[in-house]
Amino acid sequence: MAGKTLAVNKRAKFDFELLETFEAGLQLLGTEVKSIKAGHISIKGSFVTIHDSAAILTNATIPAWQPKNTFESYDPTRPRKLLLKKAELNTIIGSKQTAGLTIIPVRVYMTRGKIKLEIALAKGKKKHDKKQAKKEADIMRETDRILRGKESE
Repeated sequence: MAGKTLAVNKRAKFDFELLETFEAGLQLLGTEVKSIKAGHISIKGSFVTIHDSAAILTNATIPAWQPKNTFESYDPTRPRKLLLKKAELNTIIGSKQTAGLTIIPVRVYMTRGKIKLEIALAKGKKKHDKKQAKKEADIMRETDRILRGKESE
């Protein structure tokens, strides 16, 4: 899963333990594609729901490409269908129901001219888990800083 990253959900790895990731396409309007390619998308606070055996991206914001040239009923936070293979969708539905997991968008990126969404099956972290993760990141940052300082001597 490579390509140019267009948007990242920074809170995803902090608030959740990511168990398994999937690549999904997005069902978009033409103006939404232009807007996303220009980097105008936010997946902060968005989530994926399952309705009628279809994955739906909810609460993602894609502003109008040309606000004055957009039809009046355009909703920037409208639900958007995710395009997944049937086997992947069945895996996600089964895991979500049995383990009580949630599905969150991790990042939006382009690969071979197509806009893709990386989603993950995730388990929510407790407050003490978040503190522990922050402490470990601080230790790693401090260690890297010290090692870089010794290399320059």
